[in-house]
Amino acid sequence: MKILVLGAGAIGGYYGARLLQAGADVTFLVRQKRKAHLDAHGLTLESEVGGFSEKVATVTSENLAPGYDLVLLACKTYDLEGAMNAIAPALDENTRILPFLNGLSTYDRLDARFGAARVLGGVAYIATMLKADGGIAHYGKVDRVIIGHRAPQAEATARAVHKLLAKTSGVREFSANVAQALWDKWVMITAGSLMCCLMRGTVREILATRDGGQLMSQAMDECAAVARASGYELAPAVFQAMQGRLLDAGSTWAASMMRDIGQGMPRLEADDVVGDMALRAAHFGLGAPLTRTAYCHLQVYGGQHAGAAA
Repeated sequence: MKILVLGAGAIGGYYGARLLQAGADVTFLVRQKRKAHLDAHGLTLESEVGGFSEKVATVTSENLAPGYDLVLLACKTYDLEGAMNAIAPALDENTRILPFLNGLSTYDRLDARFGAARVLGGVAYIATMLKADGGIAHYGKVDRVIIGHRAPQAEATARAVHKLLAKTSGVREFSANVAQALWDKWVMITAGSLMCCLMRGTVREILATRDGGQLMSQAMDECAAVARASGYELAPAVFQAMQGRLLDAGSTWAASMMRDIGQGMPRLEADDVVGDMALRAAHFGLGAPLTRTAYCHLQVYGGQHAGAAA
């Protein structure tokens, strides 16, 4: 399978490396500076479940042409417009797109641009970071991927990608109902993100307060209610697993968006993670006061940093 990976950052670089280990023909679409680094030093990955350090094939936008079976898309949601423009020259009528993106509105935008039949469903549970030296770090041993098709025409590609990834370490699942898997993750990410961003703390720090546990439960209930109203009610086991993660008094987990705020990053994924959940809650007449409060908070932050973002 011939695969194009947009960028070689924390997620794209990680799974691009895993696909190479599985025997796929992988090329990374990168900017000139990143290309120079990869050409000189290769792609390096540090992971408890297996590292990677090899020279990799790269291409820049000036030399991009069609001929790929799959494009792996792993970018911040606020960069999606530019990402879609970047990958468009690589697509032909048989190319499928596998996004590892947060939220559901990103799929609406991809479907509108390329057609739902092209766009697979992808969910990745993993903690990775692009280091200052250009390498990628994988934290812990968690690496769970769920892949599925969202249209019958794409089933063969989805199964082929799953078969490739199943050759690598980690939990690899094929889902015949990947839309539900996307909702399951979005509910968990949004509930955790809105609380971490509002409280500026980890799960452990939030739960150490008098009302933290109650508020975290409220956040989960609000987001789960939106999923239910949308026709994607979380299964009891999925909801319990979310509770186990977000109500774990010893957990040092914190949403990446909260860490971005702590570093003063000018752009956040607020609109597609928390904002879209608040919008859908309003559409169904659901109050969701905690979700709305968190989104207001994030919009204020965005307004304060608008100049830097521009």
